[in-house]
Amino acid sequence: MSNQGYEQELRSERAHLSFLYTHLEAAREAAAGRTADAVSLWERDVAVTFNQQEVQRLKVADDGLCFGRLDERGGERRYIGRIGLFEEDYEPVLLDWRAPAARPFYCATGANPEGMRRRRQFHTIGRRLVEFTDELLEGESSVDGTALLAALDAPRDGVMRDIVATIQAEQDEIIRLDHPGVVVIEGGPGTGKTAVALHRVAYLLYTKRKLLSRSGVLVIGPNPRFLGYIDRVLPSLGETDVVFATPADLFPGLRPTAEETPEAREIKGSAAMVHVLREAIADRQRLPVKPIMVKLDDVTVPVDTELVEPALKRAQATGLPHNEARSYFWSLLEEAFVERAVDLIGQGWLLPGDRMLRAELVQDVTAELVTGRLLERAVDELWPRLSPYQLLRDLFTSPERLDVAAPFLRDALYRADGEAWTSSDVALLDEATELLGQHTTRELKEEREFAEGVLEILNMEDDGETLRAQDVVTASQLAERHVEHDTRALAERAASDREWTYGHVVVDEAQELSEMDWRMLMRRCPRRSFTIVGDLAQRESPAGARDWEDMLAPHVQDRWKYRALTTNYRTPAEIMEVAAAVLAEVDPAARPPRSVRAKGIRPWARHVENLTEAVARAVREASGSVAVIAPPGVDVGHPAMTPRESKGLEFDSVILVEPGQIGSASDLYVALTRATQRLGVLHTEPLPATLRSLEPRYDTVPGCWAW
Repeated sequence: MSNQGYEQELRSERAHLSFLYTHLEAAREAAAGRTADAVSLWERDVAVTFNQQEVQRLKVADDGLCFGRLDERGGERRYIGRIGLFEEDYEPVLLDWRAPAARPFYCATGANPEGMRRRRQFHTIGRRLVEFTDELLEGESSVDGTALLAALDAPRDGVMRDIVATIQAEQDEIIRLDHPGVVVIEGGPGTGKTAVALHRVAYLLYTKRKLLSRSGVLVIGPNPRFLGYIDRVLPSLGETDVVFATPADLFPGLRPTAEETPEAREIKGSAAMVHVLREAIADRQRLPVKPIMVKLDDVTVPVDTELVEPALKRAQATGLPHNEARSYFWSLLEEAFVERAVDLIGQGWLLPGDRMLRAELVQDVTAELVTGRLLERAVDELWPRLSPYQLLRDLFTSPERLDVAAPFLRDALYRADGEAWTSSDVALLDEATELLGQHTTRELKEEREFAEGVLEILNMEDDGETLRAQDVVTASQLAERHVEHDTRALAERAASDREWTYGHVVVDEAQELSEMDWRMLMRRCPRRSFTIVGDLAQRESPAGARDWEDMLAPHVQDRWKYRALTTNYRTPAEIMEVAAAVLAEVDPAARPPRSVRAKGIRPWARHVENLTEAVARAVREASGSVAVIAPPGVDVGHPAMTPRESKGLEFDSVILVEPGQIGSASDLYVALTRATQRLGVLHTEPLPATLRSLEPRYDTVPGCWAW
């Protein structure tokens, strides 16, 4: 295309983008008007409910509303954008990137053009079209990666951006994968696996809106810094019914602050802890060491082993959670107690055949017990009501209790401070909550059963087309119609409710999760709809996954799909060459992801005498976003993060300090692969053998470190 032809096309496309923004403004006004025009309170509530997501969807479209165009062989054009826009007759003027008709924008190639002749990509700033690039998909096709390379070379600003304009074919296949269960996405550093997972969520929310919008989506990340890095991606795509959390956040009200040994972390992460917790609970259901004397008006009754043991065994045989079975134990014990009390009261004068008098005595003793709650002390001693905090606190601070529940693990699990909660305790507290059980009031339970019956009757005539009762209100909502309505956003309500179940869960850095973590997460999503993202070569946790099948089989058997990403979009080839040597130490069989670009900038290493001065100088002379990564405990005189804290993040420049003190090859591999442009290493100790290929820097002249 000649320069004159290009300029003419550019003007034409600018005019079309202006036309699209006019449609956007009209759609915004229409959405606002539908809410304002509602007459009754009920109509207004319905309008708000149905329009809230539409308004949010339209809000995010200003920046990058339209980013491309497809030209069909027959001459038709499809404009592709962040959202979909339609004429009054519902003819599309802009295709949502998730729509099936937009798929060729990401997947069409010269070898398989899918009926397309040309792919055009727009570069916009705000609402202004700056330039475009064309890729011909037939005849003498040329692959133009300008848009992708421009995105990869763009400076990082501390937050992840969406990739809707540059999704690659292998990524798009995973994003659109039609699998309702568990999908595992594995890929090395920089392969875009996190971005793919988030865009898969956006795609699922687009295709399964009715299902997922009721329960929301949970996104699990390794640490708060990482969550802060990714939390703008889904809102930028118009999706807000999402909760972002670390595994440590999943027990509302608890904020772990203590650290523990790797041995304790590994033990607590093992599924064997379920047995330990069961034993710890069983230890709290006990026979009296000596009789507990309960004084009535007419007699004192001993509560001894003979009286307690049958009630204890029958309550345990119910299989109910501890706190729920407690009331059953209490009833059984009360029944046996009353019989013994009547026998003692009537000893010597109450005849066996005098049933009426015996019934009166039973009634009197029962009333005295209930009124004075005389058995409560005995029940509290023999079958105490337990909170998960109390159970674990009492267990970990008592060598005697540990000897009963986990005799071979006592030394690893014991701690003097029962309140020194760690991240590994969160999944244990969650498991303990399930084993102990929680109470639902009898009245509310009956209301819910009634409400479910009402909804079943209302939906018997469902023809699949009309709006059903349960599309508007759930059984719980109907049952609790007299309770104050919670007006908080779905994400806020879900984050504060341990029993909330999600429609879909994304787990990033999934190789770090323990068996107990997975049990906790599976409870959050009974549908078992998961997108799992990880890289086994980057595993740091001693309790983490070593094999995906071993970790998932107990929960989903073989009902999961595996997909691998093999192209590195973040790390330049020069840096990846260094990291590959470290990866070979982590796993000799692993293959590093292939970098799509080289920068011509070699990573370097420098032996220094004063780390503080050297780091300060390197930071001053680095360009773009800069991260200093150092082993825990190394003082560099500058804000730094550990390799573990840097997981999932990316920066223009990385300064790695004292790599020889980084504890494991997997942590070193993580630290080396955070840079998108430049990597420098500062050390006072000898470099690890795997890094001796780094270009040494011996210069002392200021400015010679310029990257």
